[in-house]
Order: sequence, then C-alpha cells, then structure tokens
Amino acid sequence: MSHHSSNAKEIPTQIKNPDLVERRRRQIVDASVQLFIEKGFHKTTTRQIAKAAGFSIGSLYEYVASKEDILYLVCDAIHEEMELGVEEALSRVNEGRDALAEVIREYFHVCHRMADHILLIYQETQSLPEQWRKKVLENEIRMTGIFVGILARLAGTGDLPQMSSRSVELMAHNISVLGHMWTFRRWFLARHYSIDEYIRLQTEVILGQMRGNGAGRFEEADEE
Repeated sequence: MSHHSSNAKEIPTQIKNPDLVERRRRQIVDASVQLFIEKGFHKTTTRQIAKAAGFSIGSLYEYVASKEDILYLVCDAIHEEMELGVEEALSRVNEGRDALAEVIREYFHVCHRMADHILLIYQETQSLPEQWRKKVLENEIRMTGIFVGILARLAGTGDLPQMSSRSVELMAHNISVLGHMWTFRRWFLARHYSIDEYIRLQTEVILGQMRGNGAGRFEEADEE
C-alpha cells in the first residue's frame, strides 16, 4: 500500500536529498503544531515557526513555500503514522477478533500520541487551500477504508458476524471517530480514564455492538 509521504512530495522543495527533506519537515511540523495550538494558525508567523524549529527563515523556505504547506504536512504526518501503526498491528495478528482488537488498540494509541496534531486538523482544515483540503479528506477516507477491509475480512472468515457492506462501512467510521474522540474530549476523558482503560472499554463496546447486531439487523441484504 502506498503511504502518504507521496502526497507530501507534491510540495516543492529546493533540497535534493529526500531523507533530509523528510527529517527537516518533521522538525517543522512538530514545532508548528505547538505554535498553531497556542496562537492559532492565522496568528502564527512563518518567522515564529522557523525560530521554534531552529531554522533561519531562509532555510525554512527551502523546505516549504507557505504556512498552508506546513499545515498540510501536519495532516499528512498524522495519517502516515496511523496507517503505519495499523499495518504493523495487522502484521502481528492476522486472524480472529484479536486482530480487530489489536488494530483498534494500535490506532487509538497513535491518536493518543498525536492528540495535539489531530485536534489541529479539526480546528484548522478549513484554512487549507482546496487541493490540500481534498487530500486530507481522501486520507481520512483511506484510513476508514483500512478498517472496512479488516471488518469485511473477519466477517468473511466467520470471526465476526456477517454484516451488510453498509453496516461494515458505518462501523469503520465509528472506530475511526472513537479514536478521534479521545483527542477532542481529552479534557474530560483523561481525568477519568487512562488511555488503556479507554481502549479496553471502547473495544468491548465495538465488539459488543457486532455480536449484538450480527445475527439481526447487520445481516440485512445490501440495499444498493
């Protein structure tokens, strides 16, 4: 499966060494996230970003052309890390409900690690130019598509109840957003649950929904 870094390559750079570009852009991303959260995207200047990342303003512009490019790179970094985490979890466990639980666990941990980045996407996606906004949404759908694939495969092997494709798709979106929920309800949830408790309880909810509905409504024929 191709990773998101291919999208990031569409942002022009004057530097020929791709490893260096990736490393430096990651520094810029991490410095920017904190500034965007503290000051807001619009009030943050590229000069402040350069300073926080340890670059001169001239060096910064060798790696990105604008603040919008940086925001897109933040979005791209999140999706790449999520996809890698989920694929790694799948390679560890590849069958049974354990596979789903392991994938949910890995995905939620990535959401936990990148909580600030994810919050920023929700707050600032509208600040992106249309071409980047479209790509961010495509990345979101691709991430959900990975869950669709896992659920469909497990239903096909009998490890999960048979579900209509519409139900599978909705469940995949549920899993995706429950990971995000940890980030935008963190102000409350983190006071009452550890991330591991949250994962355990939400996994029980997700598997419970499937068990509860599998023999009934989830077996409806596809309408389309």
